[in-house]
Amino acid sequence: MSYTAFSEKQRTALTWWTPGSEFREREAIICDGAVRSGKTLAMGMGFFLWAITSFRGQRFGVCGKTIQSLRRNVLSEILPRLTKLGASWKERRSENLVIVKFHGNENQFYIFGGRDESSASLIQGITFAGILLDEVALMPRSFVEQACARCSVAGSRLWFNCNPAGPTHWFYRTWILEAERRNCLRLHFTMEDNPSLSPQIRERYQKLYSGIFYRRFILGEWAQAEGRVYDFFQPDMIGKAPACCDQWYVSCDYGTVNPTSMGLWGRWGGVWYRVKEFYFDSRARMRQMTDEEYAGALAELVGERQVTAVIVDPSAASFIEVLRRKGWRVRKAENDVLSGIRLTSDALKEGRIVICEGCADCIRELDEYVWDLSSGSRDRVKKEHDHAMDDMRYFAATVLGRQEGGFTARAVERRR
Repeated sequence: MSYTAFSEKQRTALTWWTPGSEFREREAIICDGAVRSGKTLAMGMGFFLWAITSFRGQRFGVCGKTIQSLRRNVLSEILPRLTKLGASWKERRSENLVIVKFHGNENQFYIFGGRDESSASLIQGITFAGILLDEVALMPRSFVEQACARCSVAGSRLWFNCNPAGPTHWFYRTWILEAERRNCLRLHFTMEDNPSLSPQIRERYQKLYSGIFYRRFILGEWAQAEGRVYDFFQPDMIGKAPACCDQWYVSCDYGTVNPTSMGLWGRWGGVWYRVKEFYFDSRARMRQMTDEEYAGALAELVGERQVTAVIVDPSAASFIEVLRRKGWRVRKAENDVLSGIRLTSDALKEGRIVICEGCADCIRELDEYVWDLSSGSRDRVKKEHDHAMDDMRYFAATVLGRQEGGFTARAVERRR
């Protein structure tokens, strides 16, 4: 078969699994990068050709953000091309199943949408010989990890395709940065890797975007999010925990279905350090913790330290009662969002609070916590990636706010 119509990088995505390829022993492939770079077509063709020529009578998974987007962006492009190569296929829409026959081999391809955390349950219990995850960066981690766990047939491989998100995105940190360790081939695409785009079309796309969107969509970089609340925060602001502290607090944002986040704060030399944290996402873990279990996690986080108070989300009435019965001194958090963000921003900029190494979820959310630029409101944050941000804000507003001589609401200056 000739691939002269494809670029070198597309040909690699198509043929990395074939005999004689230098990448044949890899167990996974990631194609990420710019929009309109040809990665979806090359990876989709490569996946189906690998599956229908390497296996007989096996099941495969094909996943997208939604089933509708998967049919539109992948299946409608790939299946007609397989027909031209001599394959035949039929779709059972009611079962979300595509059956493909090629040279006597017949295999089944099940279609899934990874819309939210609940989607992980849809894919449990089935065994695959391989799986394709299109736009994997848009899917929840629990769904992706459950999908990967389904691939237990000998010779199975994982195929990932996506446009970039932020540099703290879980997929970037755990798969792209760890590609070699995971025996995964990573191919980074730009528009130059798509020979079907004329220079005029590439130039048009380059004029469409600027700033963060240019870096993500045109350069294909995993760049920081647009409209970050704490857009001044940089990795060099991350500190090390002091050897000892003269006062301790714990701040807590409590959730049952949503994540629960707790931060342990220690003061030394007039600076408050977030030295440790606890973060539990019940959706990702696929189980919920009780108030008693959270109280136990708090005790483990604190250890033998003498804590002045535990600052808790004021709406967490049941958890507050459990803590008080166990002897903890509880202080209900000041919960004015905008004023709390102002105090937290000032404290971070001035070095009065420092986030320490090891507080991975707080550092991740600092990059992903953004203003809701589509809401029509000038001062509203998105209720996403905000749990460690809320517990940090509770600490700043309740402890530092009172040290400043009161808690006042002020306008928050931010960049558009």
